[in-house]
Amino acid sequence: MSELAKRVLAALVAAPLALVMIYLGGLPLAAFLAAVSAGCAWELYRIARAGGLDPLDPIGIPLAGAVPLAVYSAAIGLYRPTLGVAAIAVLVILAAVIWARGTQGHPLGAAAVTVLGVVYTGGLLSFGYALREYPYAIGDRAGTALVVFPLVLTWASDIGAYFVGRSVGGPKLIPAVSPAKTISGALGGLLTTIVVSWVYVRFALVPLSGLTMSVPAALVFGAIISVGAQIGDLVESLLKREANVKDSSRLIPGHGGLLDRLDSLLFVLPIAYVLFGWMLAPVVR
Repeated sequence: MSELAKRVLAALVAAPLALVMIYLGGLPLAAFLAAVSAGCAWELYRIARAGGLDPLDPIGIPLAGAVPLAVYSAAIGLYRPTLGVAAIAVLVILAAVIWARGTQGHPLGAAAVTVLGVVYTGGLLSFGYALREYPYAIGDRAGTALVVFPLVLTWASDIGAYFVGRSVGGPKLIPAVSPAKTISGALGGLLTTIVVSWVYVRFALVPLSGLTMSVPAALVFGAIISVGAQIGDLVESLLKREANVKDSSRLIPGHGGLLDRLDSLLFVLPIAYVLFGWMLAPVVR
C-alpha cells in the first residue's frame, strides 16, 4: 500500500471517530482524550529518550491520561482536583528519581521532562473537553461546533501553508528547525485561516450554536489560531530535531505518530478556549 493510501485510510478512520467522541461529550470524550494523552506522552518520552534524557514513563504516562479524566470529574461535580493534588504528583516524581535514576541518571532532566510530558499532552488536550462543555454552549450541537471550530482552522492553516509554500516557495521560515517550511507558506496558512474563520462563523457556528463573533473578531481569531498552530508545529519539530528523530512514532500508518498529527492542536485548543471568553457572543434574534 502506498504512503498516500495509508494516510487517506488512517484519516478516514480517525476523523469520524474523533467527531463521534466530540459529539458524545461527557465520559466518552474524556476517556478518548485520556487515551490520546497517554499515547502522546509515550511518544514525547520516546523523543526525549532519543535525545539523551530518561523520563519516568510508568509515572508520567498514567498521569497524562488522568488529567482529562480529572477535568471531567470536576465538570460533573464528582471530585474537583486541587492545586495540592498537582503538587503531590510533582513531589512523587521528584521522589521517584532518587531511586529510579540516582546521581548518574540525570535526575533533574528526568523529572523535568516527566512533568513536561504530563502538562504538554494531558494538560493541553484537556482543553478539548473544556471547549465541548463550554458555559456558553447549550446542547450537543453547540458544544461540538465550538470544538470543531479550532480543529477546522488548524487544518485550514496546514493546507494553506502546504499549497502556498509548494507553489510560491521562497525564503525558508526557520530552516534550522523545519527546513521545508517557507515564509510564503506561513503567510498562505495565515490568510487561509482568516478566511475560513469568517466562513465558519457565518455558516456553521451561528446556525449550530446560536453563538457568533463580530467580523473583526472572527478575522483576528483566525489569525491568532493560525500563528498558534504554526508555532505548535515548530515546537514539536524542534524537539524531534534535538533528538534527531523523524517521526514521534509509527503509530498511525502514513502519518507518523499522534504528536505529529496533534502538535498544532496542543497549542490551538487552550488558545481557542481563552479567545472564546473574549470574542463569543449570543446571536441577537
